[in-house]
Amino acid sequence: MNWHWKTIATVWVLAILGAVLTAILATPASAISWIGLTLAVCTLVTLGLQIATGSKEGYVKRVTMSIAGAIVILVVATVIVALVSR
Repeated sequence: MNWHWKTIATVWVLAILGAVLTAILATPASAISWIGLTLAVCTLVTLGLQIATGSKEGYVKRVTMSIAGAIVILVVATVIVALVSR
């Protein structure tokens, strides 16, 4: 299971990267749309990475951890962007 953490962490890093780029480049009015798009990309990447591992054991747990982590990261980013854009 140790090497599976790399696929989970990859999605979290992607979520952080998407959140930072959204905070820097998006207007306050369009930021929520870009955050949503980032979550969609994280979901697709999660499914692709987990299917690519070829491991059935723990698939649901790994997908859940990847997407839940991305959601937490993006919620925090949304709150920060909302507070900064006030």
